[in-house]
Amino acid sequence: MSFFDQATNDCPYEAYEVLREQAPVWRDPVTGMYTLTRYEDLRAALLDVDTFPSIGTRVSATEAGLKDADPQRAAQLLAMARVEEQIRKLYEERGWVGSPTLSGRNEPEHMSLRRLFDWAFRPRRVSELDPFVEALANRLIDQFIERGRCEWVSEFAVPLPLYVIAKQAGAEDEDMPKIKAWTDAWVQRIGLMQTPEQRLRSAEMDIEAQQYFQERFEELRRHPNDTLLSDLVNSEVEDWKRKLTDNELHSETMADLFVGGAETTTNALSGGVMLLARDPQAWDALKRNPEKNLEPFVEEVLRLESPVQCLPRETSRDVELHGVRIPAGSVVSLRYAAANRDPARYDAPDTIDLNRRHPRGHLAFGLGSHHCLGAPLARRELLFGFKALIERVDRLWLIEGANDFAYQRNYLLRALKQLHIGFLAAS
Repeated sequence: MSFFDQATNDCPYEAYEVLREQAPVWRDPVTGMYTLTRYEDLRAALLDVDTFPSIGTRVSATEAGLKDADPQRAAQLLAMARVEEQIRKLYEERGWVGSPTLSGRNEPEHMSLRRLFDWAFRPRRVSELDPFVEALANRLIDQFIERGRCEWVSEFAVPLPLYVIAKQAGAEDEDMPKIKAWTDAWVQRIGLMQTPEQRLRSAEMDIEAQQYFQERFEELRRHPNDTLLSDLVNSEVEDWKRKLTDNELHSETMADLFVGGAETTTNALSGGVMLLARDPQAWDALKRNPEKNLEPFVEEVLRLESPVQCLPRETSRDVELHGVRIPAGSVVSLRYAAANRDPARYDAPDTIDLNRRHPRGHLAFGLGSHHCLGAPLARRELLFGFKALIERVDRLWLIEGANDFAYQRNYLLRALKQLHIGFLAAS
């Protein structure tokens, strides 16, 4: 079993089932990480940040994979480590060396920075975006509704959250294609599946993004406005008694705004429509009573598709779990997607159930102090995205022979490459 295999990458759920039942603490021979797959184990780990702290403060993703990896993978990762030296020099010479992002910080730094983001993503600001999100969703559908078919990922799932977060960052519409290319490169780089050459190219693209956003930072310092990015640039982190540095801003802009704020929502929008096209009963329920069923459907999409498949933590002490000893300093992969289909937690875990109790009990957004700060905005985008489709389309299907259901190669995220759908427009 390997999560680096394309077949497992495309459909990991059989592997998750085997691990939950037979090896709930599984040491991945490729990466050396200890993988947890049961819901209650992940919940306990996420809430125990003293024992399972964030890894980003000390170890990079490449270094994490080097720990006790098999010889072939270790050689590959050592080559990556050498490339990382080149990459660091590139950042020092042409860009800004990254700082730990919000998700990679531990207390007390994490909560100090979290307060700034909580203010930037305050409920009033999120709710004020509702008319913009709803209008944008319908404008996107306007562009293909008369065709009776579309490639849903590129024509809807990508632009909807990307334009929303770009509005909050003050980016121009004409810059969207290159911003998407930059975020794709960033996502691929953290996904542990690039060659050294690909990793170097992704870093070069990230530096292009830094140079673009640096101009925006400097403009916002001169002329603050009401955007989310302006808040991040100009607000002081109270406990630090200072504003964010350029290095910190560059890390947060790409990781927590454009990737965290757009990429994961894109993946949920893509996966959700694939689920709907395969489940006529769910589609009929949404058409009959969208007011009742849309919000539960959003939660089921997040649970079933889990755009973030896993994230790493580290052990601060030796941990004994299911008869396996996890030594202090080990990297632990928390497989959210496996936990979200755990039959010990969910009845009929692989199916859409719009009447589940506690529909928000899934772990798609994490849990505890590191719970995803963009979750409220993501839920609104998903709600209005699916709402527009339900209102504008009477019937939906997958176009036969047009889909291979392949996913981007990524150890951490789940991103459908394309989804060709046909539909009958509402009269």
